[in-house]
Amino acid sequence: EMDESLRSFAEKVFASEVKDEEVKGEISHFDVEDICPISRQEMKLHMMLQEASSAVEMRRKKLIRMKTTVLAPPMAPGAVPSPAGSEGPSPTCPQYQSVPDFQRVQITGDYASGVTVEDFEVVCRGLYRALCIREKNMQQSLQRFPKTPSQYLRAIEGEPWKPRDVGPVFTPPVKEGQDPLDSGNLPEDLGYHVQMKDGIVYVYADKAAAERNEPKDLPYPSLEHFVDDMNFLLVLIAQGPVKTYAHRRLKFLSSKFQVHEMLNEMEEMKELKKNPHRDFYNCRKVDTHIHAAACMNQKHLLRFIKKSYRVDADRVVYDAKGKQLTLKQLFQQLNLHPYDLTVDSLDVHAGRQTFQRFDKFNDKYNPVGASELRDLYLKTENAINGEYFATIIKEVGSDLEDAKYQHTEPRLSIYGRSPDEWAKLAKWFNTHRVYSPNMKWMIQVPRIYDVFRSKNFLPHFGKMLEYIFVPVFEATVNPQAHKELSVFLRHITGFDSVDDESKHSGHMFSTKSPKPEEWTSHKNPSYTYYIYYMYANILVLNNLRR
Repeated sequence: EMDESLRSFAEKVFASEVKDEEVKGEISHFDVEDICPISRQEMKLHMMLQEASSAVEMRRKKLIRMKTTVLAPPMAPGAVPSPAGSEGPSPTCPQYQSVPDFQRVQITGDYASGVTVEDFEVVCRGLYRALCIREKNMQQSLQRFPKTPSQYLRAIEGEPWKPRDVGPVFTPPVKEGQDPLDSGNLPEDLGYHVQMKDGIVYVYADKAAAERNEPKDLPYPSLEHFVDDMNFLLVLIAQGPVKTYAHRRLKFLSSKFQVHEMLNEMEEMKELKKNPHRDFYNCRKVDTHIHAAACMNQKHLLRFIKKSYRVDADRVVYDAKGKQLTLKQLFQQLNLHPYDLTVDSLDVHAGRQTFQRFDKFNDKYNPVGASELRDLYLKTENAINGEYFATIIKEVGSDLEDAKYQHTEPRLSIYGRSPDEWAKLAKWFNTHRVYSPNMKWMIQVPRIYDVFRSKNFLPHFGKMLEYIFVPVFEATVNPQAHKELSVFLRHITGFDSVDDESKHSGHMFSTKSPKPEEWTSHKNPSYTYYIYYMYANILVLNNLRR
């Protein structure tokens, strides 16, 4: 009988492959490829069956009567389980639990993690300490740490969990009719003195306090603690049992989700159809990793280049070593005409050929491979003060506002090669009013000290840190003296350290490493060296701004 049923089922599968519509509805949609859609007739029948109250009630009673369950309906947090044979849901069950009863996967039985009990204990202790390190560093710098792992960490320690009152300080959203770039409501200057020492910015009440070495009462990081934590994490990730356990745990979670998907796909689809005014296109989406120079699509950039040529062909837009060039002359020098450009010849799309090729990825920012066009259209500092770049970004922002539910967090670069970079960027932002309610901004800091040092732009690494952070501290304590930068900082959410991730440094960061003022070598510091001094200054900055 079993062989006969298998043969029958095989015939049905074969029939579905040759488009036999009569039996197609009898095939479970889990057994066919994703490209095969569920027929409307099958969906309609399924929904009718699911909505039949008697069938739902029978299934509920049957599940409740089962003493040991592998698949069980969900239980609301804090809800009291119903006794066997009881009618209806528990009175403590909140209303939102009236959604379809998704089947849950429960793993029962003895411990099984893929490693021995002794190794399992070592792994858990290591992971617990790693989470504690993460929590400590996030809280010290006033960044958010998820409350779920925080609750579990307190449970391990046997302490009650309390929500933290201290967190990041957010600029409130701009109200209707309010100018987002208004500098009239800036606080008064505090007159504090700001000075960098050993790569970290210190804040003093005045210059006399700086001479007495009496900084303001702000939390400052400990290099010794950071290095100890870093060394622990390096050892942890190299341990065999940790690798084994982490790999198996991730595979288990992935498999668990796939089982959930198989069991509940129809129910979720049904619930989605019942949900009014929400689908993929009108739920809010945020792109948190996008470069400002790549926030437009390639067709948008091409369209803008052609439009600018039609309107501004005779406008002086480029300074070539003291020689002023109009837009038309610039294209003639490049042996190009905008009319002949296509999306393919523009070549700004990062495809598969850029995977793990940072050099090729960077080249994609040069339209038609010409750095002159990048300087003109995708830079904030040029002969037209970044006007074209600002216009393109504002057009993207306008498109986002029309779409209503799309938001971005583009990155703008601060290199740390000169002390007036922040002032120039803030002036560009305010002058061209590069604001959209659907955009916030991040500052990316490329790890290219070695390039600047080789060209003698910087005497040592400490000077690079000074150019990156001191202007922000000065604008924080004396906003009236730095109005444009103070307004710009309202719209910035964070810093990002960027460069080729595949590059390795021969320097092992430790307490014996040279201080930033002593790092005069032409070699680039290690990733951990960069990250410590960026984190240390952000920690002080966040507490100061709070």
